Amino acid sequence: MGGLEKKKFERGSATNYITRNKARKKLQLSLPDFRRLCILKGVYPHEPKHKKKVNKGSTAPRTFYLLKDIKFLLHEPIVGKFREYKVFVRRLRKAFGKHEWDAVERIKENKPAYKLDHIVKERYPTFIDALRDMDDALSMCVLFSTFPRTGKCHVQTIQLCRRLSVEFMNYVIASRSLRKVFLSIKGIYYQANILGQTVTWIAPYTFSHDHPTDVDYRVMATFTEFYTTILGFVNFRLYQSLNLQYPPKLDSQSEAELKVDEEEKYALESEAYLEKLSALSASLSRVVPSQPEDDAEVDEFPADPENADQVEEHKKQLQEEEKHKTLFVGLKFFLNREVPREALAFIIRSFGGEVSWDASVCIGSTYDSSDKSITHHIVDRPSITPQIVNRYYVQPQWVFDSVNARILLPVEDYFLGVMLPPHLSPFVQEKEGDYIPPEKQRLLALQRGETVDEEEEEEEEEEEEEDSDVEENDGDSADDDEDEEETKLKHLEDKSVGKKLNVAITAGKVRVVDKTRVAEQEKSEEKRLAIMMMKKKEKYLYNKIMFGKKRKVREANKLAMKRKAHDEASKTERKKKTKKE
Repeated sequence: MGGLEKKKFERGSATNYITRNKARKKLQLSLPDFRRLCILKGVYPHEPKHKKKVNKGSTAPRTFYLLKDIKFLLHEPIVGKFREYKVFVRRLRKAFGKHEWDAVERIKENKPAYKLDHIVKERYPTFIDALRDMDDALSMCVLFSTFPRTGKCHVQTIQLCRRLSVEFMNYVIASRSLRKVFLSIKGIYYQANILGQTVTWIAPYTFSHDHPTDVDYRVMATFTEFYTTILGFVNFRLYQSLNLQYPPKLDSQSEAELKVDEEEKYALESEAYLEKLSALSASLSRVVPSQPEDDAEVDEFPADPENADQVEEHKKQLQEEEKHKTLFVGLKFFLNREVPREALAFIIRSFGGEVSWDASVCIGSTYDSSDKSITHHIVDRPSITPQIVNRYYVQPQWVFDSVNARILLPVEDYFLGVMLPPHLSPFVQEKEGDYIPPEKQRLLALQRGETVDEEEEEEEEEEEEEDSDVEENDGDSADDDEDEEETKLKHLEDKSVGKKLNVAITAGKVRVVDKTRVAEQEKSEEKRLAIMMMKKKEKYLYNKIMFGKKRKVREANKLAMKRKAHDEASKTERKKKTKKE
């Protein structure tokens, strides 16, 4: 019996995990190939609950994988391709060393290649699963598309990422799926609602940048390899849902203009093609119609009386969304050369507006700045001359803020040279008890359709302050009157001591009971008793929740006080300026 017993660390959780080195040896792969395989298959390290037990009593830092995941990788066809590639590199190096140039060409022609289609299908059984995981894929592809042509990553990868990301933006323009935009320090955040799924991605600003040295580009390139495959599949299905051709076919006339005669080099031709793709408002808008042509009418069924309110609310939301999609319909924009052209063109076209720019900036310009039908001229400089009548000259932030507010905001706040209002994040939703800045309150009032004038608001605030001062003075005088009455009563009592008083019985008055106050008292008493009857664990949790609420209120009050101090300081500065003038 003693011989059949299992040794220590050979049962339980210790058998569920395997170290990275053992996994590598089991798969017979080098560390870079093992990493690559894990990234493509979506296998990640796991932290064991009892690390010492799994590590056979040792506390040395080790990377652990689940044994079932490594067994799952054993029969992966790509592992064979990795081995074939190793053989290919060895044969090629040998042929180069012997100067056998015919053999070099023959070996290069037979270079082993693999596809990731089966992995995509394996990791994402349904199309909705793939859509849910699009955030990282889009962000990575957009990032790679902005990389300069250096030796850090292949030119073909950069061009492929550029093409796929522009195709996706093309779909968003066609389906009017864009919902939110936010300019942050990291880049521009976009959020779109695609087939009921929320997709959020970030696009870096188009600044010239150097590659950081502390980033492993091989790992990033492996992720990008997988993400480009999945994005290609998703783009195909999305275009199919709108009955559009994929890949999008560009109009032949402009393509012929761009094509270099008798030029077969991949890089040059693709550069011309990518320039074509970058002109979002013109060339891409010709490929994809703004809306599907035949819209099927939705059948209306008799409303269930129980869910009537929900149905009405849902209808209202749909109407608001439809209105939001057509925010810039009928507006004609012209972008000055210094504004972020591609981001603005993408946003304006996503909401139904027309957009153009100077022909010398980039291809795709559809009309000139002298066009009299232009309604908004986007400029990012203190002033511009000459200015044309019947046209608004606004700063780029007006477009982003209007999209987030779901209404066309007053242009006066965004005129050239004007101090811009703060750019509020659309991803922050204030709950009850949270601090809401005055700018957000003003925005909410505009969304409700209320007209707000800042000067009137300031006058009201000043009047309120004056009223509060008057009330305080009135309170002081009332207190003085009460003190005087008390002294008079005491004086009368002293006089009446020892004298016989004429006592009369008067009818009593009915005491009015405040029902709401009594109900509140009962409720608070019940709450107090309930807290007393709680178990220790429940009471601890309740106290924790209450502490969190109180802290939230304190933070909100702190922010409100900060804002009040700031407003007061700015008010005094303004008064000083007006006095000097």
